[in-house]
Amino acid sequence: GCLLLWLLPSVLRVQSNGEARPRSTPCQQTPTKVSCKGVGLRKFPKELGQGVKYLELSNNFIQNLSGSHMPGFGQLEYLDVCFNQLEAVSASTLAQLPQLRSLLLGSNHLDRNYLANGRAFHLLRNIEVLDLSANNLESHMAGWYVSNLTRLRMLDLSGNKMTRLPAGIFWSTPRLRELDLSNNYIMEIEEGAFEALEDLEVVNLALNSLHCISGFSLTQLRVLNLSHNALELFISEEGAEPYLLQVLDLSHNRLLYFPELPKAHYLTHLNLSNNFIASLLPGSRHPGEFVLRYEEMARFNRTLHTVAGLTHIADLDLSNNQLQLFPFTFFHSLGSLHSLSLAMNCLQDVAGESLAGGTEPSDHSPAPLERATLSVHSLDLHGNAIRMLPHWFFDSLPQLETIDLGSNSLQPCESQGGARGENSGGGSHVPAPGGTCTPFYNVPRLKHLSLCKNNITRLHPYAFNHTSLLSLDLSGNKDLFVPKEALGGLEFSLQKLSLRGNQMDDSKAELPCLDTLKVLDLSGNNLSLLPTGLFCSPLESLDVRNNNLLTLEKPALASWSRSLKDVSVAGNPFSCCSLAWLDT
Repeated sequence: GCLLLWLLPSVLRVQSNGEARPRSTPCQQTPTKVSCKGVGLRKFPKELGQGVKYLELSNNFIQNLSGSHMPGFGQLEYLDVCFNQLEAVSASTLAQLPQLRSLLLGSNHLDRNYLANGRAFHLLRNIEVLDLSANNLESHMAGWYVSNLTRLRMLDLSGNKMTRLPAGIFWSTPRLRELDLSNNYIMEIEEGAFEALEDLEVVNLALNSLHCISGFSLTQLRVLNLSHNALELFISEEGAEPYLLQVLDLSHNRLLYFPELPKAHYLTHLNLSNNFIASLLPGSRHPGEFVLRYEEMARFNRTLHTVAGLTHIADLDLSNNQLQLFPFTFFHSLGSLHSLSLAMNCLQDVAGESLAGGTEPSDHSPAPLERATLSVHSLDLHGNAIRMLPHWFFDSLPQLETIDLGSNSLQPCESQGGARGENSGGGSHVPAPGGTCTPFYNVPRLKHLSLCKNNITRLHPYAFNHTSLLSLDLSGNKDLFVPKEALGGLEFSLQKLSLRGNQMDDSKAELPCLDTLKVLDLSGNNLSLLPTGLFCSPLESLDVRNNNLLTLEKPALASWSRSLKDVSVAGNPFSCCSLAWLDT
């Protein structure tokens, strides 16, 4: 009943003298909060109930904030006038808002009358949060609006038309902690633009037109977003004071090499995806791997020094670059690294580090007696051109739990333990003669593995023996043959299996009894019968879309009657005379 009343439009109410007057605007109201969001207001309300602290007027048609005397506004702390047609703000109105802390004016027309509006803003003595986003403001306009807001802590200037940050633009806002300048046209940041902001912790400069950061000196920053610019260079100043930066996003730029961050000891998240980084190794011998466009880049030998200081990095994203080599050497000093993405590069080989300090690509050199390990738990290598991982690869990643190797050209080896279930060599990995396959057995900590779209045509027996996988993705491997013994060793661990889009017929899908399997995707194959090994699995989700099934076997459905929660069967030529399985 309350909702229906709330949605009713304004109607005429008859007074006792017989005259009609309009009903009050349909705003939601509590003792301290009034919300008139999207109710068609064209003027600023003249009265508020005593004690109202929160007023929401967004998504209306208000053009100006003006009024001579506005009783009830003295306690207002929060005012939202976003998404209106606001172009004028009067000093008389703001003078009656002495307690105002948050003023949201995004998506209006404050580029108009900005001189008079800016003078009115000088009365906002206590304002702490200001949103001026999407107001077509140029740099000098934005600077004028904030020229006297000494208590400001959060400022949003995103989505405007700013092209530069002049020196001193933020001199009057020394307490600023969060600054959003994203989605402008900023090409230049003058020296001293941020000098007064000693409390600044979060800066968003994404979606601008910056080409170079050569003297980054904001040591107090915690979060910096420079994504979606045109950066070709990022070098921080080498001072005595360490940087407090924890999150740095440099994705979607034009970086040619790893940024210089010698003092960024607290950095935990670094995003370098979608750049042009071609090599991480100093002194690359192949010009194609790394191109020096600037004289400053001759300092590339500092790279390893930079990485040595990044001891707290937990998440490093280097996806969508032009790396041709996966150098373990580069990541050795990143002792806290938890998640690493090298997806969508040009990786063909993996380089290890020998005791002599050089590099050994893949398996062409003997394995060193002692090899430094990486602490990575999650590794994404999908979308490369990797044909084989070296025999020491998983031994060097003892904590690895998740790896995505999709869209490569890897072929799993046959387990050396075979049907006897023996552990071959206490965890060592020795590929089959010829060195063309990758061993995925004896990796006890590995839980999630994707080998989708690797052109695998046959799985060898016990290919994942002594690797207690919880999920395995083998989708997109056309004409894949899975003999019954191929998944041997996963009977008591595997919970999720995808064989989607492999065009397998009944003879190519021989699954063992998987006692813990809960989710199975068999869609996009040519199956006319379900593999009988599945009947003992406690399936909860089954996808058999787009196969050649005429019916679903009753024994299977009976065994799943207590566990199965959803089943997808579209795109099968089911026989109308054989639908008794629906009863189950």
